[in-house]
Amino acid sequence: MTPLAPSLAIAPEPARVHGDAPADEVTRVRLGASIDSSPDLLAVLAVDPAVTVRAAVALNAAAPVGADRILAHDDDERVRTLLARKLANLVPDLQNAERDRLQQHALQVLAELVLDEAVRVRAAIADVVKDMPQAPRDLILRLAYDSEIPVSEPVTRLSPLLTTEDLLTLLAAAPNRATATAVASRTGLNETVSDAVAATTDAAAIRALLANHSAAIREATLDALIARAPDQTDWHAPLVRRPRLSPAAACALSEYVANHLLDEMASRADLSSECAGELKRRLEERLLPSAPPRAAQPPNMDEAMGHAQALAFRDQLSETTLLGAVQRGEARMATAILAVAAGVPASVVDRAATLRSAKALVSLVWRAGFSMQVAGPLQSLLARTSPDTVLRGGPSGAFPLAIDEMRWQIDFLMRMGR
Repeated sequence: MTPLAPSLAIAPEPARVHGDAPADEVTRVRLGASIDSSPDLLAVLAVDPAVTVRAAVALNAAAPVGADRILAHDDDERVRTLLARKLANLVPDLQNAERDRLQQHALQVLAELVLDEAVRVRAAIADVVKDMPQAPRDLILRLAYDSEIPVSEPVTRLSPLLTTEDLLTLLAAAPNRATATAVASRTGLNETVSDAVAATTDAAAIRALLANHSAAIREATLDALIARAPDQTDWHAPLVRRPRLSPAAACALSEYVANHLLDEMASRADLSSECAGELKRRLEERLLPSAPPRAAQPPNMDEAMGHAQALAFRDQLSETTLLGAVQRGEARMATAILAVAAGVPASVVDRAATLRSAKALVSLVWRAGFSMQVAGPLQSLLARTSPDTVLRGGPSGAFPLAIDEMRWQIDFLMRMGR
């Protein structure tokens, strides 16, 4: 028999895996992505060992419900994320009144995915349905109450399905720290919800509310926020830039906003000429040159002791505080801090300084619970010790004197005052 010509030779059948699926991964990916692949083949490819094949099926709008159900429990969260995004994008079509059984199953798979433990899966759904008016309401509520910000924030901020009651309940429940800010950022926020945001202690949410020019805010609510705002500098600019400001609100703001904001407010076209003139006058008063401030007088010893005792009461009497006083050359303050920390009269520290006793000052530092790090600068400031006679710490900052000797030094200083 004459052999067939090469051009007419019959190509061998490709090897197969998983029943009807070919062994070549590239071919399986192509088949998994094709809308012309049979439902049976797509169901086989949904359990393919290659993640790229399963991902192709997850993206395929023609994949049967059985395949989607399998992929909803895939071990790789990337596959589940792709499936979630696909099903979420199908929501408008699945909401038709003529939904058949298969469409209902698809919604059920999506409902399973919204409970997925992987944040990226839930976030993928939220990203698609966040502003979708046809999304199932129960799905939107589930996403809005999610504890993870990437899931709940876009839905809470943008979904048209959330009612005033929904938003008030979300503010009360606060599923996560971004909930109030997301509510405050919604377009067209009504006065009731604005009041609820303003009543919170969430400064970031209130700033978002003030910056939201589409939010309706009652004049009384705005006045209350202006009264709370002097220490909330982040609120100043959005308050000055609110769409409507009453003359009373503008005058109240002029008491504390920065000069550039006062200048901006004085230029608003919606304020009366009388109000704008008053704001400009206040700005000019601020800009008038004033006499240079008098140099602050150092505290006397009684004042320094009072300050040190106040620091001790607030648990702020630290080595860092003492070092700061030493570095600023505040001898009385350093004396007072050392005396209060060591539990001795200020006269005892003064006595050690007058004697120019490095040992005595080191002993007081030890008694105060401070380290040798502060002892060197303290000797230079209080005892005027020269650098070559400063008593320095031993290895690893150890005190150079024995404990018994330091106790003796302190006892000696105390006896001298009797």
